[in-house]
Amino acid sequence: MEAASYYILKTLIRRTEKECDFTVCLMGGFCMGALLELENISLAYHTMEGETPAISNLSFSVMEGEFVALVGPSGCGKSTILNLISHLLEPEFGTIRILGKPIQESGLNIGYMLQKDHLFEWRTIYSNMMLGLEINHTVTPGKKEMVQKMMDTYGLGEFRDARPSELSGGMRQRAALIRTLALEPALLLLDEPFSALDYQTRLNVCDDIGSIIKKEGKTAILVTHDISEAISMADRVLVLSKRPATVKKEITIRFAMKERTPMKSRSAPEFKNYFNQIWRELNDDQ
Repeated sequence: MEAASYYILKTLIRRTEKECDFTVCLMGGFCMGALLELENISLAYHTMEGETPAISNLSFSVMEGEFVALVGPSGCGKSTILNLISHLLEPEFGTIRILGKPIQESGLNIGYMLQKDHLFEWRTIYSNMMLGLEINHTVTPGKKEMVQKMMDTYGLGEFRDARPSELSGGMRQRAALIRTLALEPALLLLDEPFSALDYQTRLNVCDDIGSIIKKEGKTAILVTHDISEAISMADRVLVLSKRPATVKKEITIRFAMKERTPMKSRSAPEFKNYFNQIWRELNDDQ
């Protein structure tokens, strides 16, 4: 199992570093100066039994520093969209651009955080965080110092030599995020990174990860089934239709508060209205 996890991480890191080092931006239309643009993207899966359309005429963009959440019915193609952005899949039709250039010509870097943390028990927490840099042969004294500083800043400094099994689920997710941030990505793709956690831990980790991403000034795209999670973390929520996915509704999230955090957002008076609006959009599609 760990060998398979290592292969997945190695493939993601090398593909995103080599072929599609880039940044992303999501929106139900296009913006001047957008980091990422997806224009009329379509994709179908083909088997011996026939064709299954996954995405149809999907268009959106994401601005630099923006946090965008994708929500939609199960099986509508949310993770497929992340795989297209990370160049693990090729669209059959349409164009993906980074800073106005085709994805293949972009020189920016992307990080992909999966549903599981994929930390290896045979490596210490510190060496787990250094894994991506080792794969890319980019370990330098400066990078080591950066990783150690993030460990200290985000409460993992004293666990440098610990093994993953010695950490809580939330701490493991923080370690996985630092491993991703060590590659200095311009864009983070988050594919339900909290889904394996119990509810209380999930709330705390969501608050931690959201705050870290904001503090580091990263652009991020989150895929989630949790409406509350999407509202609490995102600047904008894109509601997708049932398969084949397209953008059904774009909702900008604004709270009248200073120093917004995911946890504070859940207590805001506007939260309920956003939740009901997204709930209606999702259930109208049934």
